[in-house]
Order: sequence, then C-alpha cells, then structure tokens
Amino acid sequence: MSQSLDIERSHRDRSLLIHVAGPGASEDGGEEFRQLAADTGAIILALWSVPRARLDPATCIGRGKVQEIADFVRANDVDLLLFDRSLTPIQERNLERACAARVVDRVGLILDIFARRARTYEGQLQVELAQLDHLRTRLVRGWTHLERQRGGIGLRGPGETQLETDRRLIGVRIRILRERLARVAAQRATQRRARVRAPAPTVALVGYTNAGKSSLFNALTANAQYAADQLFATLDPAIRRLAGASGATTLVADTVGFLRDLPTELIAAFRATLEEVNQAQLLLHVIDAAAPDRDEQISAVERILAEIGADEIPRIRVFNKIDLLGEEPRERLDDAGRVSDLWLSAQSGAGVERARTVIAQRVHGTRLRLDCALGPEEGALRASLFQAGTVLEEYYDSNGQGHLLLEIEEQVWAGLQKRYRADSCQRADLPSTMRP
Repeated sequence: MSQSLDIERSHRDRSLLIHVAGPGASEDGGEEFRQLAADTGAIILALWSVPRARLDPATCIGRGKVQEIADFVRANDVDLLLFDRSLTPIQERNLERACAARVVDRVGLILDIFARRARTYEGQLQVELAQLDHLRTRLVRGWTHLERQRGGIGLRGPGETQLETDRRLIGVRIRILRERLARVAAQRATQRRARVRAPAPTVALVGYTNAGKSSLFNALTANAQYAADQLFATLDPAIRRLAGASGATTLVADTVGFLRDLPTELIAAFRATLEEVNQAQLLLHVIDAAAPDRDEQISAVERILAEIGADEIPRIRVFNKIDLLGEEPRERLDDAGRVSDLWLSAQSGAGVERARTVIAQRVHGTRLRLDCALGPEEGALRASLFQAGTVLEEYYDSNGQGHLLLEIEEQVWAGLQKRYRADSCQRADLPSTMRP
C-alpha cells in the first residue's frame, strides 16, 4: 500500500513553496527545498519565505499569512502547497480548509521522493513502513465527511467506524511490514557474518545527499552504481570490493544520503540498512566542497551519525567536487600523523588513486609476521588463518607441534584474536630460514 503524493509526470501539480524562516530553519532561503520539489516534477509557481519568530500552533505561519496564501491560490489556480517544515495533522487540516488546496509538509515530500527512488525489495518495504507511520496520524483528514463530532441519537454513524477500521488496517499492514523487514535484516546479518568469517575490513561512504558518494563509490570500485546530480539519487546500499594498494581485500559500502531534518520515521525504517555504517571499520564522510552551506551539511551528517550510534567510528573527511572550485588534490594530517582530510574529484578522477592508498593504509595498517602453534582441535582457526593471511611456511617443531608462519594485517589479526581467543600465536621477527 503506497501513499505517494501522486505528483506524476502526466499531471504536474501547480505548486507554491513556503519556506518558514525561523528557529531551526535552514539558512539557504529554501533553495534545497526547491530542488526537492523540482525532483518530483511539480510546477513551481513561487517560493515564499515567511519569517516567524514563533510558530503558530494552529497554522504554523499565522492567520494573516494564511489569508495571503489563500488569495494567491485562488488567483493562480494552485493545486499544492509545499511547506519546508514538519507540520502537525491539525496544522495541515487547518491550512487545507483555509486555502482550498492540498498541503504537504517536508516529511511528506521526502517520503514521496523515497517512494519514487527505492528499487530493491528492502528499500520499498522501508519506505512504505515510513509512509504508513506518517499517515496513520493524519487519517482524520481523509474522512471529514464521515466524522461525528457530537454524541446523541442519530449522530453516531459510520465516521468513527470507518476511521477505526482504517487505523486497524494500517496497523495490520505495519505489523506485516515489520515482520518482513525483520526477515530481510536477518538475511543481511547472515551476509555480514559471512564477511566476518572471511575477514575483510569494510569502509562505508556516508554524507549529505548529492555530495557525490555514488560517484566516489564507482571511482573506487570500478563499479557502475547509478549516480545523478539530484537529491537521493540512490537509496539502496551497495557493497563492492576495493583492491587496496597492498593487495589486501577491502569492502566499500555505499549508503543512503543524509539530509537536514531527515524524518525520524525514515531513520527508524532504514536502521537495518544503516547497520552497514555501524559495522564499518572506517567511514569516509563525503562532503560537497562546492556547496555554499557546506558547514551546515557537515553538522547535519554528524548529528545523524551520533543518532545511529556511529559517531565513535574512525573517519576520514573527503572533500569532493574540487574540480568545481578549480583546486588541486591535497590532504591534511591529524596530530598522530594520519590522513584526516582528503580533497579530490570523483568525477574527474583527480586524487582518487591517492584515496585508494590512504584507505588501504588506514584499514589494513601494519602487517604482522606470526608463528602460530596449533593443536588438532584448532582447525577452524587454522582455516581462518589460511584465508585471512599469507602463509609463509607450515612446519613441525622437535616436539611434533604443528606451526603456521604467516603474515597478516594487524587489524584483521585483532578481529581473529577476539573471535577465537587465540593465545598460541607469537610475533615472529626472525626469517623462516632460521626456524628449527
């Protein structure tokens, strides 16, 4: 059951955009919201900026401004009012009655775009769940002709029954969607465990929508993931292999883009998808270096990372689109001498090769040479060592104890130690020719 706004190409709604400037509002004057609306195919007649020091609980923007909007609606045959704010159900209902036009808030518009862009089964389930969560508090708007606001004989009728029936049906559908998403999440967890058994560190690309994550993903992995110069061009996660400079395998995950005031329904619905971020060993925070509100976008991403519990994961900030600024690739080091910031262009390829090297150095770190004394009961550890490292030699000592001499990345070895509690492996700094 999809509750799209039905802004189809065959019927492009004549729309008035209202940016409510005030506490918590973006400082771009509504330009980002204009782009969101344009992506739906709506005909944008005008963008009004309404300053408000305090939001009106009944209409959000106040009675006088509502009357101005109503006059504009009648004079210009407006179909749709799009508000760059989250509105309460009461505010939506009052605005629709006063202006005689459909009203959609920022949350509803973002949900509609997500419904258009979701391509995978999981993505479609997540969007539908978010839409129904948003819709069930607004059912009263669709059944005002059946409502009974007063009791008494002859005034009890199908209104209450219809509303309760709809709420119950939506509740049942939400339960079904959550069960299906739980099964999909279990499948994703199984895939994740398989990646842990074959240790390969994961690098997740995160960032503001349209910062160039998918373009960088394609450049790093030689992949053909869909990328376009629009908000939320890709919603569904993708994971591909990256051949690091050292030859070790690294997994790169492309994730959904973030946005200011991202609806809480979407964050909750996409939590299983965002687990790829939480499980990563390194985050690449991709930033649109040419964006006029770059600092505000960075802050928005940091807030969402903290909300999903990923703010403690090591990260590198990647300033993308330097070709639009006429800049050259460069990097910045932190106090520990590690690369903390990179400047590159995923579109032109400038700086991408250096990014590959930095990623490999950061996630794989130092390669260790280990001498592991393995008993016959440690077959699983032995198989994992063969899979994760480079076995230089397998030999038996004078006591008949089997040994593996191997090289392995320090970070991969730390994961295996935690998994197997392997205490039988010691650092081996001597060359293999000096072994007993």
